[in-house]
Amino acid sequence: MFRSKEPIKGTTSRPPLERMLQIHQYLLAGRHPNANVLAEALEVSAKSIHRDLEFMRDRFGLPLEYDYLKKGYRYTEKVESFPALQISEGELFALLVAEKALQQYRGTPFEKPLLSALKKMSATLPDTISLHLSDWEQSISFRTSAEPVLDLQIFESLAKATAEKQQLRIGYRKAGAVQGEQRVVDPYHLANINGEWFLFGYCHLRKDFRTFVPGRIIEASMTGKRVVPKPGFSLAKRLKDSFGMHSPEGTFDVVLKCDVSVADMIREKKWHQSQVLKNLPDGSVELRMRLSSLVEIQRWILTWAGKIKVLEPAALRQGMLEAAENLLQSAKA
Repeated sequence: MFRSKEPIKGTTSRPPLERMLQIHQYLLAGRHPNANVLAEALEVSAKSIHRDLEFMRDRFGLPLEYDYLKKGYRYTEKVESFPALQISEGELFALLVAEKALQQYRGTPFEKPLLSALKKMSATLPDTISLHLSDWEQSISFRTSAEPVLDLQIFESLAKATAEKQQLRIGYRKAGAVQGEQRVVDPYHLANINGEWFLFGYCHLRKDFRTFVPGRIIEASMTGKRVVPKPGFSLAKRLKDSFGMHSPEGTFDVVLKCDVSVADMIREKKWHQSQVLKNLPDGSVELRMRLSSLVEIQRWILTWAGKIKVLEPAALRQGMLEAAENLLQSAKA
């Protein structure tokens, strides 16, 4: 049986790319191995070897052909090195950060395929780069203050229905409601926004596009009907001027004065795509935004404990006043 200059132990547990690297070494030895010889040496089926060889020729562009006289495969010209994924240091770091960012997908149906994709990418790196994701566990991390509580079985049904364009029947409990109600929904998009999951779709009960929180979905099942997208839905347009994911209610020009004690923290982030910052003489900063709703910006201002003053619009000032009065009453209770 044919042997390369440096015999390699085959193993069925190794990924296809590693197997192709072994085949490459056999071919470099110039002994014209055939599929059966390679299959026995690498402990896989001849069918797998044929697939590997076709991939090497068609996708990697290697000058590979079958020599009918010698009844084996060979390179028709000199091959300096096996093709490998070329990745820069910056791209490698981005890949590592992406792996850590998967924290928000832990436990969801997206976790396994995303991790699988990252492992496959790491397996294609050239020998000069060693990628061990576990080595970075203590170096990079993502942390959220509150993780959404999800029923994974329901969430998987939502993800599958959205991907396959299947209509859903759900039991949904609105915020503040005790009992849920039945809805028939055409799921259009499942999105993670600021660490929270939302399902966007057409609600047949309300006869309009609605946003659903998966954590409030009590049950979910497919109706068996295919979703025919209705004209007029655009997630990009729907969220264009939103401060988070709240549905549009109008157009509001928001002007805020941020105290000097929090000014640096305001400057250090892009809070909204429309934001305009203006540094004021006293060290504070003015923040301007054009929003489609005031609900989420009001909640955000409250988190700054009085360090942000509302200059415009009047409706937002009134909302903040009412919220402050409610907080005062709660403190007295």
